[in-house]
Amino acid sequence: MGIKILFLKSALLKTKNVKKYKLNRLFNASSGRCFDVAIDHGFFNELSFLKGIENIEGAVKTLLQAAPDAIQLTVGQAHHLQSVPGRNKPALVLRTDVANVYGTALVRPLFSTMIENPVLQAIKTDATAVVVNLFSIPGESDLARQCIQNIAKLKQACDQYDFPLMIEPLVFSPDQKNGGYAVDGNIDKILPLVRQAVELGADIIKADPTEDISGYHRVIEMAGNIPVLVRGGGKAPDKEILERTYEVIRQGASGIVYGRNVVQHRNPAGITRALMAIVHENAKPGDVLGMLD
Repeated sequence: MGIKILFLKSALLKTKNVKKYKLNRLFNASSGRCFDVAIDHGFFNELSFLKGIENIEGAVKTLLQAAPDAIQLTVGQAHHLQSVPGRNKPALVLRTDVANVYGTALVRPLFSTMIENPVLQAIKTDATAVVVNLFSIPGESDLARQCIQNIAKLKQACDQYDFPLMIEPLVFSPDQKNGGYAVDGNIDKILPLVRQAVELGADIIKADPTEDISGYHRVIEMAGNIPVLVRGGGKAPDKEILERTYEVIRQGASGIVYGRNVVQHRNPAGITRALMAIVHENAKPGDVLGMLD
C-alpha cells in the first residue's frame, strides 16, 4: 500500500509542472507576453470571417514567416501548423467550441457546443492551450448557461491533464445598423464577465478592448494575477490598431489575440512584425509604420 502511495505522489510531482511548461511555449521568454494570431474563424459558419483565410494553408505559411508566438486553429486545421518541420514555430492554441452567434441573419436558438474530448484532442495535436467562449448577450441566458457548462467540463479535463485553459469573455449587444450582434465595449459589462471567467478557473483571459481604452488597467486589475490577452475585434484602420495595441500593453496587458486585423490586412506578415515589435519590444506605433509597406 505504501509503495502505491509513493508511486502516485511521484506521478503527481512529475505532472504538476506540465501547465507551466506549456505556458513557457506560449509566452515570450524576454517580454513575458504573447501575440496569438487567431485563424479559427471557419468554425463559426460565417462567410465574412473567411476573407483572408480562404486558403488556410497559405495563411499559415504567411504567418510562419512573421513568427508570432502562437496561432489559434481548430481540430480540422491544426495540421497545417503542426505538420511543418522544425522546432522554431508558433505554439498552437486549439479552439474547442462552435457557436452560431455571428452574422447578420441569426438562426435561433443560439448555441455554443464544445467538441468531444477537447483536451485529449489538444494533446494529440500538441497544442499549448485550449480556448473556449463565455458569451454575455442580452436576453440569451440559456446561451450563457451553455457556456458555463462548457467551461466547467473543460476546466475539469484541463485540471486532470494539467493543461492551460484560455477563456474568452465576450459581451455583445444588438447591432442596430447591420443586424445580429456587435461587440459591446462597455467596461462596466466587460469587468464582471472577465471576473467570472477568472472565478471559473481561467489560466489566461482573452478579452475585448474597452470603448475608452485609457481605462483598460481596470480589466487587468479585475483579472488579478491571470494574464490578459486583448482581442482585436472587427477590422480597424492601421493607425487605430497600432495605437490601441501600444496602449493596452502600456496598461499591463500580457499580449494580444488578433485575427481579421492580421489576415485581412494588405500585408499580413508586415502587420504581424509591427505588432510583435509593440508587444515584445515596447515599440511605439510611429516606429513600426514602415513595416507595413
